[in-house]
Amino acid sequence: MYEVEIMLGETDETHIIRTIEYWDNEKRRWPQRQHFAVLVAEHINRRFFNVIHLLSHSIPIIAVQASLIRANDRQALFFSTILDTYEEVDDGTSIDNATYNRDYWVKRGSWTLDAADTLQRVTVGTLPTSKLSYLKYYVALEVDGSNYFWLHRRMHGKSLLAFRISSSLQDEAASLLDSKNISYTKKTKRIQLIADKQLIEENAETFRSISGLIKRTWQRD
Repeated sequence: MYEVEIMLGETDETHIIRTIEYWDNEKRRWPQRQHFAVLVAEHINRRFFNVIHLLSHSIPIIAVQASLIRANDRQALFFSTILDTYEEVDDGTSIDNATYNRDYWVKRGSWTLDAADTLQRVTVGTLPTSKLSYLKYYVALEVDGSNYFWLHRRMHGKSLLAFRISSSLQDEAASLLDSKNISYTKKTKRIQLIADKQLIEENAETFRSISGLIKRTWQRD
């Protein structure tokens, strides 16, 4: 379920508070459902984006910016998702006869496939036996049967890139991302961020270093 708060103009503190209140109220009414807070505004400035990003560590929240554009003497609304912490859950209980392979992902989200290909290429020196694994909701970079990275399709050519990392190595991984001004979300033994092919290519050395930390995580566990 999605609890949506819409506001004209620039977002402010009350806008964020109402979004969380709507989410909390409906979560209490329907505790058996999965809930996501959705905040929509004409402009979300950097200050409040940082606040929303911080809240997303504990609350599943989606931030959408609405813009009025002119095209062919007409006006139209354009919605852009600037933060999305939602992940589809594949619990293995669904039964279908679909085949999930590279062709499936070319149609479902070629940009996610491009990002996965790029990630595999830039980390091959650290993860020489890696291969891509194609599932219904994500593409994984697999090493010896374990998913080191996984990428979920998002809109506008972006993907949600996540990886498992031990608590003792999280700060080191976070420092690598901070040094390149890459926004991310830290969860228990996991870090996730919004990425695309270009981001991975431009920060190849950072992702190589992170892949080394992930390798150490799996070797320890």
